[in-house]
Amino acid sequence: MGITAKNIVQHEIIGQKVNVSKATNKSLEGITGTIINETQNTITIQSDDKTREVLKNQIKLTFTIKGDKVEVDGKVLTGRPEDRIKK
Repeated sequence: MGITAKNIVQHEIIGQKVNVSKATNKSLEGITGTIINETQNTITIQSDDKTREVLKNQIKLTFTIKGDKVEVDGKVLTGRPEDRIKK
């Protein structure tokens, strides 16, 4: 089964286009790009010629999946990616 708005947190998010819609650090809001790496507590976003590493528990991300915008609280993504995908 492919990635959908309902099951995005159970899928690999590396390679997905994303926008930081909210952040405790306001300078991170509006970052748009492609997720190129994910660790237990961080997500790395490649945007144009910049690479930004952001803490998952301090952001909300907006993904566009098949034309639908889906906002995901980074706290839901916290943890080892391989463990989250197994759930």
